[in-house]
Amino acid sequence: MSEAIAGIPPAPPPARAREAAAVVMIRRTTSGVQVFWLRRGAHLSFAAGFYAFPGGAVDPDDSKVVVEGADGPAAALRAAAVRELFEETGVLCAESADKLVEPELSRLRSGVLSGATSFSQAVSERGLRLRARHMLEAGRWITPPFMPLRFDARFFLLELPRGQLPQFWPGEHAEGGWVRPAEALRRWEAGTTLLHPPTLHALRTLSERAQLDEIAAGLRAPVNTPGFIPERIEFQRGICMYPLRTPTLPPATHTNCYVVGNGELLIVDPGASDPAECERLFSFLGTLAADGMKPKAIFLTHHHLDHVGGVAAVKRKLGLPIWCHELTASRLGQPADRLINDGESLDLAGQIPMRFNVVHTPGHARGHLCLLEERSKAAIVGDMVAGMGTIVIDPPEGDMGDYLEQLGRLRALGVGTLYPAHGSVIPDGPGKLTEYIEHRAEREQRVLSAVREGLSSIDEIVPAAYTDVAGFLHPIAARSTEATLIKLIRDGKVKREDDRYYAAPQLG
Repeated sequence: MSEAIAGIPPAPPPARAREAAAVVMIRRTTSGVQVFWLRRGAHLSFAAGFYAFPGGAVDPDDSKVVVEGADGPAAALRAAAVRELFEETGVLCAESADKLVEPELSRLRSGVLSGATSFSQAVSERGLRLRARHMLEAGRWITPPFMPLRFDARFFLLELPRGQLPQFWPGEHAEGGWVRPAEALRRWEAGTTLLHPPTLHALRTLSERAQLDEIAAGLRAPVNTPGFIPERIEFQRGICMYPLRTPTLPPATHTNCYVVGNGELLIVDPGASDPAECERLFSFLGTLAADGMKPKAIFLTHHHLDHVGGVAAVKRKLGLPIWCHELTASRLGQPADRLINDGESLDLAGQIPMRFNVVHTPGHARGHLCLLEERSKAAIVGDMVAGMGTIVIDPPEGDMGDYLEQLGRLRALGVGTLYPAHGSVIPDGPGKLTEYIEHRAEREQRVLSAVREGLSSIDEIVPAAYTDVAGFLHPIAARSTEATLIKLIRDGKVKREDDRYYAAPQLG
Protein backbone atom coordinates (compact mmCIF):
# COMPACT_ATOMS: atom_id res chain seq x y z
CA MET A 1 0.00 0.00 0.00
CA SER A 2 0.92 3.63 -0.32
CA GLU A 3 -0.69 7.03 -0.54
CA ALA A 4 -3.06 7.60 -3.45
CA ILE A 5 -1.73 7.71 -7.02
CA ALA A 6 -3.45 9.90 -9.62
CA GLY A 7 -5.74 8.09 -12.03
CA ILE A 8 -6.56 5.16 -9.76
CA PRO A 9 -10.31 4.74 -9.23
CA PRO A 10 -11.63 4.92 -5.68
CA ALA A 11 -11.99 1.78 -3.59
CA PRO A 12 -15.38 0.04 -3.65
CA PRO A 13 -17.93 0.64 -0.88
CA PRO A 14 -17.76 -1.52 2.27
CA ALA A 15 -18.57 -5.18 1.77
CA ARG A 16 -22.03 -6.37 2.73
CA ALA A 17 -22.09 -8.17 6.06
CA ARG A 18 -23.23 -11.79 5.69
CA GLU A 19 -25.60 -13.29 8.23
CA ALA A 20 -23.74 -15.64 10.60
CA ALA A 21 -24.10 -17.44 13.91
CA ALA A 22 -21.73 -18.59 16.63
CA VAL A 23 -22.05 -20.67 19.80
CA VAL A 24 -20.43 -20.00 23.17
CA MET A 25 -20.51 -23.55 24.56
CA ILE A 26 -19.63 -23.97 28.25
CA ARG A 27 -19.35 -26.77 30.74
CA ARG A 28 -19.04 -26.76 34.52
CA THR A 29 -16.14 -28.47 36.25
CA THR A 30 -14.88 -28.65 39.81
CA SER A 31 -12.47 -25.82 38.96
CA GLY A 32 -15.17 -23.62 37.43
CA VAL A 33 -16.65 -22.86 34.04
CA GLN A 34 -14.78 -23.84 30.88
CA VAL A 35 -15.55 -22.79 27.30
CA PHE A 36 -14.86 -24.61 24.03
CA TRP A 37 -12.82 -22.68 21.50
CA LEU A 38 -11.03 -23.29 18.22
CA ARG A 39 -7.92 -21.86 16.59
CA ARG A 40 -8.79 -21.00 13.02
CA GLY A 41 -6.56 -22.46 10.32
CA ALA A 42 -3.88 -20.37 8.60
CA HIS A 43 -5.52 -20.98 5.21
CA LEU A 44 -8.83 -19.35 6.10
CA SER A 45 -9.74 -16.02 4.48
CA PHE A 46 -11.23 -14.58 7.68
CA ALA A 47 -9.57 -14.41 11.11
CA ALA A 48 -6.87 -16.94 10.22
CA GLY A 49 -4.84 -17.90 13.29
CA PHE A 50 -7.33 -16.38 15.75
CA TYR A 51 -9.07 -18.26 18.55
CA ALA A 52 -12.84 -18.17 18.20
CA PHE A 53 -16.02 -20.05 19.04
CA PRO A 54 -17.72 -22.52 16.69
CA GLY A 55 -19.67 -20.66 14.06
CA GLY A 56 -19.98 -19.49 10.50
CA ALA A 57 -22.18 -17.99 7.80
CA VAL A 58 -25.81 -18.91 7.36
CA ASP A 59 -26.38 -21.34 4.46
CA PRO A 60 -29.52 -21.30 2.28
CA ASP A 61 -30.26 -24.82 3.53
CA ASP A 62 -30.55 -23.52 7.11
CA SER A 63 -33.91 -21.95 6.31
CA LYS A 64 -35.29 -25.46 5.64
CA VAL A 65 -34.65 -26.58 9.22
CA VAL A 66 -37.66 -26.38 11.53
CA VAL A 67 -36.89 -24.67 14.83
CA GLU A 68 -39.68 -24.77 17.38
CA GLY A 69 -40.16 -21.38 18.98
CA ALA A 70 -38.68 -19.40 16.09
CA ASP A 71 -39.42 -18.74 12.44
CA GLY A 72 -38.05 -16.83 9.48
CA PRO A 73 -34.52 -15.37 9.78
CA ALA A 74 -34.44 -16.04 13.54
CA ALA A 75 -34.99 -19.76 12.92
CA ALA A 76 -32.35 -19.86 10.17
CA LEU A 77 -29.81 -18.24 12.49
CA ARG A 78 -30.44 -20.82 15.20
CA ALA A 79 -30.28 -23.63 12.67
CA ALA A 80 -26.96 -22.26 11.42
CA ALA A 81 -25.65 -22.15 14.98
CA VAL A 82 -26.62 -25.78 15.62
CA ARG A 83 -25.20 -26.89 12.26
CA GLU A 84 -21.88 -25.07 12.70
CA LEU A 85 -21.53 -26.44 16.23
CA PHE A 86 -22.14 -29.96 14.93
CA GLU A 87 -19.74 -29.59 12.00
CA GLU A 88 -16.94 -28.13 14.11
CA THR A 89 -17.31 -30.04 17.39
CA GLY A 90 -19.64 -33.01 16.79
CA VAL A 91 -22.04 -31.73 19.47
CA LEU A 92 -25.62 -31.93 18.20
CA CYS A 93 -27.98 -29.60 20.07
CA ALA A 94 -31.28 -31.22 19.19
CA GLU A 95 -33.97 -33.11 21.06
CA SER A 96 -33.52 -36.91 20.72
CA ALA A 97 -29.89 -36.45 19.64
CA ASP A 98 -28.91 -38.59 22.64
CA LYS A 99 -30.33 -41.59 20.76
CA LEU A 100 -27.56 -41.29 18.18
CA VAL A 101 -24.41 -43.11 19.27
CA GLU A 102 -20.97 -43.56 17.80
CA PRO A 103 -20.08 -44.36 15.07
CA GLU A 104 -23.41 -43.25 13.58
CA LEU A 105 -22.94 -39.71 14.91
CA SER A 106 -19.49 -39.45 13.32
CA ARG A 107 -20.80 -40.80 10.01
CA LEU A 108 -23.56 -38.22 10.07
CA ARG A 109 -21.06 -35.45 10.82
CA SER A 110 -18.79 -36.63 7.99
CA GLY A 111 -21.71 -36.67 5.58
CA VAL A 112 -22.73 -33.13 6.44
CA LEU A 113 -19.15 -31.85 6.22
CA SER A 114 -18.57 -33.49 2.85
CA GLY A 115 -21.89 -32.33 1.43
CA ALA A 116 -23.08 -35.87 0.88
CA THR A 117 -26.15 -34.99 2.91
CA SER A 118 -27.59 -31.63 3.91
CA PHE A 119 -28.03 -30.75 7.56
CA SER A 120 -31.76 -30.20 7.06
CA GLN A 121 -32.07 -33.67 5.55
CA ALA A 122 -30.01 -35.25 8.31
CA VAL A 123 -32.22 -33.67 10.98
CA SER A 124 -35.57 -34.51 9.39
CA GLU A 125 -34.69 -38.11 8.48
CA ARG A 126 -33.72 -38.88 12.07
CA GLY A 127 -36.70 -37.18 13.67
CA LEU A 128 -34.50 -34.64 15.49
CA ARG A 129 -36.14 -31.49 16.81
CA LEU A 130 -34.45 -28.13 17.25
CA ARG A 131 -35.93 -25.87 19.89
CA ALA A 132 -35.19 -22.18 20.28
CA ARG A 133 -35.05 -22.50 24.06
CA HIS A 134 -32.10 -24.90 23.90
CA MET A 135 -29.74 -21.95 23.34
CA LEU A 136 -29.88 -18.49 24.90
CA GLU A 137 -29.39 -15.35 22.86
CA ALA A 138 -25.94 -13.99 23.61
CA GLY A 139 -25.46 -10.82 21.60
CA ARG A 140 -24.88 -9.51 18.11
CA TRP A 141 -21.62 -8.36 16.51
CA ILE A 142 -21.01 -6.84 13.07
CA THR A 143 -17.58 -6.83 11.46
CA PRO A 144 -16.31 -3.23 10.97
CA PRO A 145 -16.65 -1.75 7.46
CA PHE A 146 -12.92 -1.54 6.81
CA MET A 147 -12.68 -5.35 6.60
CA PRO A 148 -12.94 -6.98 3.14
CA LEU A 149 -15.00 -9.84 4.59
CA ARG A 150 -17.82 -8.92 6.96
CA PHE A 151 -20.33 -10.83 9.07
CA ASP A 152 -23.44 -9.88 10.98
CA ALA A 153 -23.18 -12.56 13.66
CA ARG A 154 -25.66 -13.59 16.32
CA PHE A 155 -24.16 -15.38 19.29
CA PHE A 156 -25.87 -18.08 21.33
CA LEU A 157 -25.00 -19.53 24.74
CA LEU A 158 -25.21 -23.26 25.30
CA GLU A 159 -24.36 -25.47 28.24
CA LEU A 160 -22.89 -28.74 26.95
CA PRO A 161 -25.81 -31.19 26.50
CA ARG A 162 -25.71 -34.16 28.85
CA GLY A 163 -24.11 -37.24 27.32
CA GLN A 164 -22.29 -35.39 24.52
CA LEU A 165 -18.58 -34.74 24.19
CA PRO A 166 -17.02 -32.43 21.59
CA GLN A 167 -14.45 -33.95 19.25
CA PHE A 168 -11.92 -31.80 17.42
CA TRP A 169 -11.31 -32.87 13.84
CA PRO A 170 -8.42 -31.15 12.00
CA GLY A 171 -9.38 -29.40 8.79
CA GLU A 172 -10.87 -25.95 8.86
CA HIS A 173 -9.34 -25.39 12.28
CA ALA A 174 -5.85 -26.05 13.59
CA GLU A 175 -6.70 -26.68 17.24
CA GLY A 176 -9.69 -27.01 19.53
CA GLY A 177 -10.55 -27.80 23.14
CA TRP A 178 -11.78 -26.61 26.51
CA VAL A 179 -10.14 -23.67 28.24
CA ARG A 180 -10.72 -21.78 31.47
CA PRO A 181 -11.62 -18.16 30.66
CA ALA A 182 -8.94 -16.84 33.04
CA GLU A 183 -6.26 -18.89 31.26
CA ALA A 184 -7.44 -17.69 27.86
CA LEU A 185 -7.28 -14.08 29.05
CA ARG A 186 -3.80 -14.63 30.46
CA ARG A 187 -2.64 -15.82 27.06
CA TRP A 188 -4.25 -12.80 25.41
CA GLU A 189 -2.47 -10.48 27.81
CA ALA A 190 0.85 -12.17 27.00
CA GLY A 191 0.26 -11.70 23.27
CA THR A 192 0.38 -15.42 22.50
CA THR A 193 -3.33 -15.70 21.67
CA LEU A 194 -5.17 -13.33 19.35
CA LEU A 195 -8.83 -12.58 20.02
CA HIS A 196 -11.47 -10.65 18.12
CA PRO A 197 -13.65 -8.32 20.25
CA PRO A 198 -16.63 -10.73 20.55
CA THR A 199 -14.40 -13.52 21.84
CA LEU A 200 -12.59 -11.23 24.25
CA HIS A 201 -15.88 -9.88 25.60
CA ALA A 202 -17.25 -13.41 26.06
CA LEU A 203 -14.17 -14.59 27.94
CA ARG A 204 -14.28 -11.59 30.25
CA THR A 205 -17.97 -12.18 30.92
CA LEU A 206 -17.41 -15.88 31.61
CA SER A 207 -14.60 -15.05 34.03
CA GLU A 208 -16.92 -12.78 36.03
CA ARG A 209 -20.26 -14.66 36.07
CA ALA A 210 -21.39 -18.19 36.84
CA GLN A 211 -25.14 -18.48 36.30
CA LEU A 212 -26.34 -19.16 32.76
CA ASP A 213 -28.90 -16.34 32.65
CA GLU A 214 -26.36 -13.88 34.08
CA ILE A 215 -23.73 -14.94 31.55
CA ALA A 216 -26.18 -14.51 28.67
CA ALA A 217 -27.21 -11.06 29.90
CA GLY A 218 -23.58 -10.01 30.13
CA LEU A 219 -22.83 -11.32 26.65
CA ARG A 220 -25.69 -9.23 25.28
CA ALA A 221 -24.33 -6.01 26.80
CA PRO A 222 -20.85 -5.21 25.44
CA VAL A 223 -19.48 -1.68 25.74
CA ASN A 224 -18.01 0.45 22.92
CA THR A 225 -20.11 -1.25 20.22
CA PRO A 226 -22.27 1.41 18.51
CA GLY A 227 -24.57 -0.24 16.02
CA PHE A 228 -23.18 -3.65 17.10
CA ILE A 229 -19.78 -2.72 15.58
CA PRO A 230 -16.84 -2.92 18.00
CA GLU A 231 -14.95 0.33 18.42
CA ARG A 232 -12.16 -1.00 20.63
CA ILE A 233 -10.22 -3.60 18.64
CA GLU A 234 -7.49 -4.97 20.88
CA PHE A 235 -6.31 -8.25 19.37
CA GLN A 236 -3.71 -8.51 22.15
CA ARG A 237 -3.37 -6.57 25.37
CA GLY A 238 -1.94 -3.10 24.84
CA ILE A 239 -2.21 -2.86 21.03
CA CYS A 240 -5.46 -1.22 19.87
CA MET A 241 -6.15 -0.93 16.15
CA TYR A 242 -8.24 2.09 15.19
CA PRO A 243 -8.70 2.29 11.39
CA LEU A 244 -9.20 5.78 9.96
CA ARG A 245 -10.54 6.57 6.49
CA THR A 246 -7.67 8.02 4.44
CA PRO A 247 -6.65 8.79 0.81
CA THR A 248 -4.88 5.49 0.27
CA LEU A 249 -4.76 2.91 -2.53
CA PRO A 250 -7.45 0.32 -3.26
CA PRO A 251 -8.50 -2.17 -2.13
CA ALA A 252 -7.82 -0.43 1.20
CA THR A 253 -10.05 2.45 2.31
CA HIS A 254 -8.48 3.00 5.74
CA THR A 255 -5.10 3.34 7.40
CA ASN A 256 -4.73 1.65 10.77
CA CYS A 257 -3.89 4.05 13.53
CA TYR A 258 -2.50 2.06 16.47
CA VAL A 259 -2.88 3.18 20.07
CA VAL A 260 -0.36 1.17 22.07
CA GLY A 261 0.23 0.89 25.78
CA ASN A 262 -1.70 0.19 29.01
CA GLY A 263 -1.10 3.51 30.76
CA GLU A 264 1.17 5.76 28.73
CA LEU A 265 0.10 5.59 25.10
CA LEU A 266 1.75 6.06 21.73
CA ILE A 267 -0.53 7.14 18.89
CA VAL A 268 0.98 5.53 15.80
CA ASP A 269 0.16 7.00 12.35
CA PRO A 270 -2.94 9.18 12.80
CA GLY A 271 -3.38 9.38 9.03
CA ALA A 272 -6.82 10.94 8.56
CA SER A 273 -7.00 14.60 7.50
CA ASP A 274 -10.83 14.52 7.64
CA PRO A 275 -11.93 16.44 10.78
CA ALA A 276 -14.77 13.96 11.37
CA GLU A 277 -12.29 11.06 11.41
CA CYS A 278 -10.05 12.97 13.81
CA GLU A 279 -13.01 13.56 16.10
CA ARG A 280 -13.73 9.82 16.09
CA LEU A 281 -10.14 9.22 17.19
CA PHE A 282 -10.39 11.85 19.94
CA SER A 283 -13.59 10.24 21.19
CA PHE A 284 -11.90 6.84 21.32
CA LEU A 285 -8.95 8.29 23.21
CA GLY A 286 -11.46 9.74 25.64
CA THR A 287 -12.79 6.26 26.44
CA LEU A 288 -9.22 5.13 27.12
CA ALA A 289 -8.65 8.17 29.34
CA ALA A 290 -11.64 7.06 31.41
CA ASP A 291 -9.66 3.88 32.09
CA GLY A 292 -6.66 5.89 33.27
CA MET A 293 -4.66 5.88 30.04
CA LYS A 294 -2.96 9.00 28.70
CA PRO A 295 -1.26 9.68 25.32
CA LYS A 296 2.46 10.34 25.55
CA ALA A 297 3.48 11.02 21.94
CA ILE A 298 2.64 10.67 18.25
CA PHE A 299 4.84 8.08 16.55
CA LEU A 300 5.15 8.01 12.76
CA THR A 301 6.26 5.00 10.75
CA HIS A 302 6.89 7.23 7.70
CA HIS A 303 5.82 10.44 5.97
CA HIS A 304 3.19 9.37 3.42
CA LEU A 305 -0.03 11.40 3.56
CA ASP A 306 -2.24 8.44 4.49
CA HIS A 307 -0.10 8.05 7.65
CA VAL A 308 0.37 11.69 8.70
CA GLY A 309 -2.81 13.45 7.54
CA GLY A 310 -4.10 13.94 11.08
CA VAL A 311 -0.80 14.72 12.81
CA ALA A 312 -1.33 18.49 12.97
CA ALA A 313 -4.85 18.09 14.38
CA VAL A 314 -3.77 15.55 17.00
CA LYS A 315 -0.78 17.63 18.04
CA ARG A 316 -2.91 20.76 18.29
CA LYS A 317 -5.76 19.08 20.21
CA LEU A 318 -3.70 17.00 22.63
CA GLY A 319 -0.42 18.93 22.77
CA LEU A 320 1.64 15.82 21.99
CA PRO A 321 5.22 15.69 20.69
CA ILE A 322 5.94 14.10 17.30
CA TRP A 323 8.46 11.25 17.21
CA CYS A 324 9.84 9.97 13.91
CA HIS A 325 13.01 9.23 11.92
CA GLU A 326 15.00 12.25 10.69
CA LEU A 327 14.26 11.32 7.05
CA THR A 328 10.56 11.41 7.87
CA ALA A 329 10.93 14.70 9.74
CA SER A 330 12.52 16.30 6.66
CA ARG A 331 9.36 15.49 4.64
CA LEU A 332 6.78 16.28 7.30
CA GLY A 333 6.15 19.99 6.78
CA GLN A 334 6.36 20.68 10.51
CA PRO A 335 9.13 20.17 13.05
CA ALA A 336 9.47 16.84 14.83
CA ASP A 337 10.05 16.92 18.58
CA ARG A 338 12.20 13.81 18.80
CA LEU A 339 14.22 11.99 16.14
CA ILE A 340 14.07 8.22 16.57
CA ASN A 341 16.87 5.97 15.38
CA ASP A 342 17.34 2.29 14.72
CA GLY A 343 17.97 0.27 17.88
CA GLU A 344 16.29 2.65 20.32
CA SER A 345 13.85 1.34 22.93
CA LEU A 346 10.64 3.13 23.85
CA ASP A 347 9.22 2.37 27.30
CA LEU A 348 5.58 2.90 28.19
CA ALA A 349 4.58 2.83 31.85
CA GLY A 350 1.25 1.29 32.80
CA GLN A 351 -0.62 -1.54 34.43
CA ILE A 352 1.44 -3.85 32.22
CA PRO A 353 4.61 -1.92 31.23
CA MET A 354 5.52 -2.28 27.57
CA ARG A 355 8.78 -1.81 25.72
CA PHE A 356 9.02 -1.33 21.96
CA ASN A 357 12.28 -1.69 20.09
CA VAL A 358 12.70 0.51 17.02
CA VAL A 359 13.77 -0.98 13.69
CA HIS A 360 14.69 1.29 10.78
CA THR A 361 13.33 -0.39 7.64
CA PRO A 362 13.94 1.74 4.51
CA GLY A 363 12.60 0.50 1.19
CA HIS A 364 9.01 1.68 0.97
CA ALA A 365 10.12 5.02 2.44
CA ARG A 366 13.62 6.08 3.42
CA GLY A 367 12.66 6.98 6.97
CA HIS A 368 10.37 4.00 7.57
CA LEU A 369 10.33 2.66 11.14
CA CYS A 370 8.79 -0.44 12.71
CA LEU A 371 8.06 -1.09 16.39
CA LEU A 372 8.83 -4.52 17.87
CA GLU A 373 7.14 -5.28 21.20
CA GLU A 374 9.84 -6.85 23.34
CA ARG A 375 7.79 -9.46 25.19
CA SER A 376 5.49 -10.88 22.52
CA LYS A 377 7.60 -9.97 19.44
CA ALA A 378 4.50 -8.41 17.89
CA ALA A 379 5.54 -5.83 15.31
CA ILE A 380 3.79 -2.67 14.13
CA VAL A 381 5.11 -2.65 10.57
CA GLY A 382 3.52 0.31 8.78
CA ASP A 383 3.79 -0.27 5.05
CA MET A 384 6.29 -3.12 5.08
CA VAL A 385 3.47 -5.63 4.50
CA ALA A 386 -0.30 -5.35 4.17
CA GLY A 387 -3.26 -7.32 5.39
CA MET A 388 -4.89 -6.68 2.00
CA GLY A 389 -3.43 -5.84 -1.40
CA THR A 390 0.30 -5.34 -1.73
CA ILE A 391 3.01 -2.75 -1.04
CA VAL A 392 4.04 -0.22 -3.68
CA ILE A 393 7.75 0.52 -3.99
CA ASP A 394 7.80 3.90 -5.70
CA PRO A 395 11.19 5.31 -6.81
CA PRO A 396 13.07 7.42 -6.04
CA GLU A 397 11.74 7.31 -2.46
CA GLY A 398 11.21 3.56 -2.69
CA ASP A 399 14.11 1.17 -3.17
CA MET A 400 13.40 -2.47 -3.96
CA GLY A 401 16.82 -3.71 -2.84
CA ASP A 402 16.51 -2.00 0.54
CA TYR A 403 12.92 -3.22 0.89
CA LEU A 404 13.83 -6.87 0.33
CA GLU A 405 16.78 -6.58 2.71
CA GLN A 406 14.54 -5.21 5.45
CA LEU A 407 11.90 -7.89 4.94
CA GLY A 408 14.66 -10.43 5.56
CA ARG A 409 15.88 -8.49 8.57
CA LEU A 410 12.44 -8.45 10.19
CA ARG A 411 12.14 -12.19 9.65
CA ALA A 412 15.57 -12.76 11.21
CA LEU A 413 14.51 -10.77 14.27
CA GLY A 414 11.95 -13.47 15.03
CA VAL A 415 8.85 -11.30 14.78
CA GLY A 416 5.52 -12.78 15.81
CA THR A 417 2.22 -11.13 14.91
CA LEU A 418 2.42 -8.34 12.34
CA TYR A 419 0.23 -5.25 12.67
CA PRO A 420 0.15 -3.58 9.21
CA ALA A 421 -1.14 -0.17 8.24
CA HIS A 422 -3.75 -1.60 5.88
CA GLY A 423 -6.00 -4.60 6.41
CA SER A 424 -6.20 -6.89 9.38
CA VAL A 425 -3.56 -8.32 11.67
CA ILE A 426 -1.26 -11.09 10.40
CA PRO A 427 -0.70 -13.79 13.07
CA ASP A 428 2.04 -15.69 11.20
CA GLY A 429 4.61 -12.93 10.81
CA PRO A 430 7.53 -15.07 9.60
CA GLY A 431 5.26 -16.84 7.11
CA LYS A 432 3.97 -13.56 5.67
CA LEU A 433 7.49 -12.13 5.35
CA THR A 434 8.65 -15.27 3.55
CA GLU A 435 5.60 -15.04 1.27
CA TYR A 436 6.48 -11.43 0.41
CA ILE A 437 10.13 -12.21 -0.28
CA GLU A 438 9.22 -15.14 -2.54
CA HIS A 439 6.53 -13.11 -4.31
CA ARG A 440 8.97 -10.29 -5.05
CA ALA A 441 11.53 -12.78 -6.35
CA GLU A 442 8.93 -14.28 -8.69
CA ARG A 443 7.84 -10.82 -9.88
CA GLU A 444 11.46 -9.84 -10.46
CA GLN A 445 11.95 -12.92 -12.61
CA ARG A 446 8.87 -12.01 -14.66
CA VAL A 447 10.20 -8.50 -15.23
CA LEU A 448 13.61 -9.85 -16.21
CA SER A 449 12.04 -12.39 -18.58
CA ALA A 450 10.01 -9.63 -20.24
CA VAL A 451 13.16 -7.58 -20.83
CA ARG A 452 15.04 -10.60 -22.20
CA GLU A 453 12.13 -11.20 -24.59
CA GLY A 454 12.70 -7.73 -26.06
CA LEU A 455 10.16 -5.61 -24.19
CA SER A 456 12.06 -2.44 -23.40
CA SER A 457 9.67 0.19 -22.00
CA ILE A 458 7.85 0.08 -18.69
CA ASP A 459 4.53 0.37 -20.56
CA GLU A 460 5.43 -2.82 -22.44
CA ILE A 461 6.89 -4.69 -19.48
CA VAL A 462 4.03 -4.17 -17.01
CA PRO A 463 1.31 -6.11 -18.95
CA ALA A 464 3.73 -9.01 -19.45
CA ALA A 465 4.95 -9.13 -15.84
CA TYR A 466 1.58 -8.43 -14.20
CA THR A 467 -0.80 -10.71 -16.11
CA ASP A 468 -2.49 -11.49 -12.78
CA VAL A 469 -3.29 -7.84 -12.03
CA ALA A 470 -6.30 -5.91 -13.38
CA GLY A 471 -5.48 -3.31 -16.00
CA PHE A 472 -6.72 -0.36 -13.95
CA LEU A 473 -4.01 -1.17 -11.38
CA HIS A 474 -1.19 -1.11 -13.95
CA PRO A 475 -0.21 2.50 -13.09
CA ILE A 476 0.54 1.26 -9.57
CA ALA A 477 2.38 -1.78 -10.91
CA ALA A 478 4.46 0.52 -13.10
CA ARG A 479 5.98 2.15 -10.02
CA SER A 480 7.08 -1.16 -8.52
CA THR A 481 8.28 -2.31 -11.97
CA GLU A 482 10.59 0.68 -12.19
CA ALA A 483 11.90 -0.13 -8.70
CA THR A 484 12.55 -3.72 -9.79
CA LEU A 485 14.36 -2.56 -12.94
CA ILE A 486 16.58 -0.26 -10.87
CA LYS A 487 17.49 -3.24 -8.69
CA LEU A 488 18.21 -5.38 -11.76
CA ILE A 489 20.47 -2.65 -13.15
CA ARG A 490 22.29 -2.56 -9.81
CA ASP A 491 22.62 -6.35 -9.94
CA GLY A 492 24.15 -6.16 -13.43
CA LYS A 493 21.27 -8.03 -15.14
CA VAL A 494 19.68 -5.09 -16.99
CA LYS A 495 21.02 -1.92 -18.57
CA ARG A 496 19.19 1.30 -19.34
CA GLU A 497 19.50 3.60 -22.34
CA ASP A 498 17.30 6.70 -22.13
CA ASP A 499 13.85 5.33 -21.16
CA ARG A 500 14.52 1.84 -22.53
CA TYR A 501 15.70 -1.25 -20.72
CA TYR A 502 17.76 -4.05 -22.22
CA ALA A 503 19.13 -7.34 -20.94
CA ALA A 504 22.77 -7.12 -19.92
CA PRO A 505 25.10 -9.68 -21.50
CA GLN A 506 25.06 -12.89 -19.49
CA LEU A 507 28.46 -14.11 -18.45
CA GLY A 508 29.38 -17.75 -18.96
